[in-house]
Amino acid sequence: MYQYVSAEEAVSVIKSGDRVFSHGSACTPNFLIDELARQADRLRNVEFVSITQQGNIEIAKPEYKDSFYINSLFTSTPVRGAVNGDNGDFVPVFLSEIPILFKNGLLPIDVAIITVSPPDKHGYCTLGTSVDIARAAVDTAKKIIAIVNPKMPRTHGDGMVHIQRIDKMVWHEADLLTINYSEKVGAEELQIGKNVAELIDDKSTLQMGIGTIPDAVLQCLHNHKNLGIHTEMLSDGVIDLIQKDVVNNKYKGFHNNQTITSFCFGTRRLYDFVDDNPSISFLDVEHVNFPINIMKNKKMTAINSAIEVDITGQICADSIGTFQYSGIGGQMDFMRGAALSEGGKPIIAITSRTKKGVPRIVPHLKLGAGVVTTRGHIHWVVTEYGAVNLYGKNLRQRAKLLISIAHPDDREALERAAFERFKVAL
Repeated sequence: MYQYVSAEEAVSVIKSGDRVFSHGSACTPNFLIDELARQADRLRNVEFVSITQQGNIEIAKPEYKDSFYINSLFTSTPVRGAVNGDNGDFVPVFLSEIPILFKNGLLPIDVAIITVSPPDKHGYCTLGTSVDIARAAVDTAKKIIAIVNPKMPRTHGDGMVHIQRIDKMVWHEADLLTINYSEKVGAEELQIGKNVAELIDDKSTLQMGIGTIPDAVLQCLHNHKNLGIHTEMLSDGVIDLIQKDVVNNKYKGFHNNQTITSFCFGTRRLYDFVDDNPSISFLDVEHVNFPINIMKNKKMTAINSAIEVDITGQICADSIGTFQYSGIGGQMDFMRGAALSEGGKPIIAITSRTKKGVPRIVPHLKLGAGVVTTRGHIHWVVTEYGAVNLYGKNLRQRAKLLISIAHPDDREALERAAFERFKVAL
């Protein structure tokens, strides 16, 4: 009934000088990216734009730099080398505003490569686990190439794409890329989870960022009641909470009775859970992450992490010095939206030190580090040693509070640095 073509024929529509969008997370179209690498000799200066890519991104390797340029909107492991090398770069932008770049012609898309669920009886595929910025890319791209993967869940919300919109379809059955954050939760993360859980009231609406700490928080919420979810990303930790009616979305005030997300990334259990699940809506990130929409949720509690925090409350979450590690993402969208919500709480949760023993609470950010959340936007900061609220506090008060939740072995040095800066003992 449907006409499928080979990977070779599908990517043949891509020309030198094109800007190509690549679907992200579990939808990363690695099968077609590998084919692009095989056709590299005929291509020059193809710009590759995306958010989080997973798996092996062959074209990001230095040997392909004459053919492909990685222009990352959120940097992940497979493209990090390119972004920090001479065959890539990074665009600082709020996740909620990436669709605007596509729609307003600031980053017009020539070709969108996506992964979709099989078409239904009406001819509609879905964008599966990642609607996020893919919705805008599909809506604005001149041409669309799609991998149709029967293992891609069919999701509800904004992700419908009719086969008539797709220029080339490739049937390719493959397991989706997965990640299990709960396996990485250690004693420190679990204590942070407990500390954050104490800040969360019943009937709160939650946003969780990416990583082990947000998953640890979810593990500590099983005694809560009537929670809601409005988040850019969904992980495995929500499944048990929904099934136990801890999360029921009854009191959100916006999108009641629905779990709202823009993408999910986790294990196969999560993908099976969201498949044809009408209680979970995958919506355009321009809607999900719009701060005014976020603030419509009551007791909006945003839980995000950071690379380092200085003693005045500046949050670096996207770089290690000048090394581009990740991206701005949706942190500021939700930090601001939660702050404006009735009873809302913006939270930055971090371990006091990295796994290598490097302090995360520091006198000043590393040279060249990017400030994602400003000290004007910061409220709660949580480590395994406690939780402090910096909102309304002056710089000296902030320094004293942050030092109190720093690693004990770092506190004396932080106090000396604070004295040198403020000329008084805290």
